[in-house]
Amino acid sequence: MPRVELTDLLNAGCHFGHLTRRWNPKMKPFIFMEKNGIHIIDLKKSQELLEEAGNAIAQLVSEGKRVLFVGTKKQAKEVIREEADRCGQYYVTERWLGGMLTNFSTIRKSVKRLNNIEKMETDGTFDKITKKEILFLDREKDKLQQVLLGVANMTRLPGALFIVDIKKEAIAVAEAKRLHIPVFAIVDTNVDPTIVDYPIPANDDAIKSIKLISKVIADSINEGKEKTAALYEGEEVAEVEKPEGHKKRGR
Repeated sequence: MPRVELTDLLNAGCHFGHLTRRWNPKMKPFIFMEKNGIHIIDLKKSQELLEEAGNAIAQLVSEGKRVLFVGTKKQAKEVIREEADRCGQYYVTERWLGGMLTNFSTIRKSVKRLNNIEKMETDGTFDKITKKEILFLDREKDKLQQVLLGVANMTRLPGALFIVDIKKEAIAVAEAKRLHIPVFAIVDTNVDPTIVDYPIPANDDAIKSIKLISKVIADSINEGKEKTAALYEGEEVAEVEKPEGHKKRGR
């Protein structure tokens, strides 16, 4: 049984591409037809590649790797945050900080700075400084929270990225590619699908389309986590049931 039915993809508007004049020729294999100046995406291809992506990301997560969801466009923010939270993964919904992957240590310093400011609020430091200094620190904290909220607990590089719009998130794609981190992404008719490892042809502008694809990815991640949990349980049972070795008799 497929992870998603063709009717679900159709009802979510996943088939609507961009204006034909804005297309990328490399998307040709995934285009079904042209209608009223708009490219229509082949939903059978979408279904096949979403299935492939789901299987791959489930396997990756079952190996203990984590996924970073990326969607900073207005219609993707809430969906990405909700689905990433639902499957316990990291996310970026405000702004991609240049070097988030390729200069990871600097990002960790920003997280440490945020933690220090939050500590200052509770350890009495704010009682010893001026109102102007407090205002400055509050603004700095708000700014850091906004961009670091979904990655504050990311202590190591992610095992993969899931991206909604690879044109808007071009820097994230480039950083992942440089570090050989696999990228799973929704690819609309205006982008080059060959720059990502697991392209999922679909409308990357409609909320329903983004929601459906993101949900399938999150479900697949949870499936991978369940496999890992089942594996550990099996190992524990095997360890408990393991018979003791025969002891040699003394002469």
